[in-house]
This record gives sequence, C-alpha cells and structure tokens, in this order.
Amino acid sequence: MDLQAPKGTKDMLPMDAYKWHHIEEKLKGIAHEYGFREIRTPMFESTELFIRGVGETTDVVQKEMYTFLDKGERSITLKAEGTAPAVRAFVESSMYADAQPTKLYYFTPVFRYENVQKGRLRQHHQFGVELFGSQEPSADAEVISIAMRAFEELGITGLTLKINSIGHPGCRMEYNLKLKEYLAPHYEELCPVCQERFHKNPMRILDCKEKSCQMIVKDAPLILDHICDECSDHFSKLKKYLDAMGIGYEVDKGIVRGLDYYSKTVFEIVNKSITVCGGGRYDYLIEEIGGPQMPAVGFGLGLERLLMTMADEGVVIPEPMRFDIFIASMGDDAALKAASMAHELRIKGLKVDIDHMGKKLKAQMKYANKVGARYTMILGDDELVNDKASLKEMQSGEQVEVKLAAEDILQLVNRGE
Repeated sequence: MDLQAPKGTKDMLPMDAYKWHHIEEKLKGIAHEYGFREIRTPMFESTELFIRGVGETTDVVQKEMYTFLDKGERSITLKAEGTAPAVRAFVESSMYADAQPTKLYYFTPVFRYENVQKGRLRQHHQFGVELFGSQEPSADAEVISIAMRAFEELGITGLTLKINSIGHPGCRMEYNLKLKEYLAPHYEELCPVCQERFHKNPMRILDCKEKSCQMIVKDAPLILDHICDECSDHFSKLKKYLDAMGIGYEVDKGIVRGLDYYSKTVFEIVNKSITVCGGGRYDYLIEEIGGPQMPAVGFGLGLERLLMTMADEGVVIPEPMRFDIFIASMGDDAALKAASMAHELRIKGLKVDIDHMGKKLKAQMKYANKVGARYTMILGDDELVNDKASLKEMQSGEQVEVKLAAEDILQLVNRGE
C-alpha cells in the first residue's frame, strides 16, 4: 500500500508556496500598521485549556478535538483554535501587567476532526488577531476593520459583514430560560448531543449542525432581543464606529458563534454563503484561564478558505521570478567559475542558479528558460580568458557585455529592474 497524506491534510507544494507567502506578508503588514505584534504558541496544549476556554458543550470539544495521553499520562490536545493558547500565553507571561491594550497576531495550524469540507481540512491554518485589555466598542471596530481591510487589499469583493450581540453571562442566563421554554416541547426531537446541551448550555443548540435541530431552532427566540441595556448600548456604539469608518454591515440576530467564550459582540464575514472569517468579544476568558478580569476581542481567519475565495473571485497572485541570473557553463574550469560567481552574487542579494546536473549547454539554456530566469550568462574558455561574458535579458533578447566581476553584474541587473 502506497503511503499518502492523512485524510483531511494537504501538502503545501513549491508551486503553491508563493501564494501563501503573498497573503502572509499582506496580513502581517496590515497587522503591523495597527500596532499588533506576533505571538507563536505550541502546537499542542493541555486538554483542560480547551475544555475551560472553548466550552465542554461545544462541537469543538465534544466532537472535533485531537486528544491523546502523552507518556506521562497527561491529556494533551492538538491546537483546536488560536485564541485560548494566546490567552494562556498572555496570562502565563504576565503580559497583563504591561501597558494596555496588548495587541497580538499569529499564524497557526489548527486541528479539527470533522468532515472534510471545501476549504476546511482536519489540519488547516489560521491568521488571528487578539486585542486584550479594552472594553471599548472602538476595539471591536478596529479588529473588524483589520479583517475587512485584509480582504480589500487581497482583492476580494462581494463580502458581507454580519454582526450581532449575545450579551454578557447574565443576559444569557435569562435568555437560556426563555430558550428552554421554547425547546422543551421539542426535547425528544433533538439529537442526543443537544438533549445534553438542553440541560447544560441550551444556547449551544443554536449552533448544532444536525438538520433536524436546525429546523427546530429556526423560530427560536433571538438573543439580541433579550440583552441588557449595557450590552445594547455597547452594540449601538459599535455600529456607530463602523459607520464612522465607512464599513458596511448587516445585523444578523442568528449569529452566536460556536465557542463558549464569546460575549457581547460576535461577527462573521461571509462570501457567497461561506464564512471566511469569524470573531468577537470574549471578556471573561482571561479570568477563566487564571488571569485577572480583563476584556478582549479578536478574530480567526482560515487561510485555506481565503485562498479558495481569492481563486473564486479570479484574484491572480503573481508568481515571483525564481532567479535573477542563470550562469551556464562549459567545462570544468567554467563550472568552478560559475559556482564562485553565484556564491558572490547571492551574498549581494541576487537569486542565482547554476547547473548541477552535468547538462550540455543547450539543455542548460532550456532549463534557464523553463525556470524563468531574468538573465542568462554563458561561461566557457573564451569568457574565462577574456574575463568577460555576455549577459542576456531573456524577455527582450538584449545582450550586454560585462566583466566577470560581481559588482559589475550586480549594477547591470539592478539597472534593468
């Protein structure tokens, strides 16, 4: 049996890597413009982190986590989402003692055991931002604006920003009572998981993916209609900030998000019915994980879905040129000179390649054309004797004689840019 990548995983091959580099650089640049700094957390964490942070009644914890016992009999889980690990690091390193707010971003693999979907793999990758320390709706608006700006700069149009408020825990306590009143007559029709949720956390039933449960909750009372005055005021101010920033939105009372740590603001960015970004406020997670009571807001953006959306929108990511110069050679002495020159030019910042396959000159030139080298240069006995060679620009066919000195070649290449 031939070995293959595990189901739900995908190799990033060299012919696709430049697309990932493009979006990562764009996202990183935008994050830096807003004052966010990078954080990297481990690929696995204590299972307790996700149970306490994400919520034991969520689909993620109940159905989707990759959990195992290590050799010390400790329960370990591959990173199921990016926020809880970032909060754990924030608390463990006492960043809460620094001047606030703290602004962090990350790129991370995420592991979910779920049905493989278009743009959603069992190992997929996320870009996320987290803003700790501010309870102001301006922080919510800033986080949302980063996501919207990212899509705009990457050439994606036709997006819909959907926002909602799910209130604070006190709001949800009263709402859950009303929701249970509505669900009680349908209890026997709920899936087994949602029957358990009915007693522990009925709002999670709204996020169930079973079609039978979705049909039951389609006419359920909505949380936005039952939040307190404080949460309602926060939501109104958020809308004013988005209006001031010229960011269009729809209020979608059905959004609750699939993780328990959210409070007040929740939002999703949708493209053709596919959610490409989701996030919101989580004012109690830092305290839940062992830190001080401190508000926070953030989002996660799936990179596979982002690339898929760009392709669907016809956004073409230009493939970078692999080599500035390919130095072809004839004979042993010329091959040594080619290697020496390539080394010098690489130190000076050029992308240079030489023959490593013992090819004839014609085959070397064919290879240089295939890999898209900007310039080619041929070294043989005559070039070594005269200490000169022709530098040929492949696109125009123009040739210029140049000394076999790194500085002279560098000047000609830079002049042609």
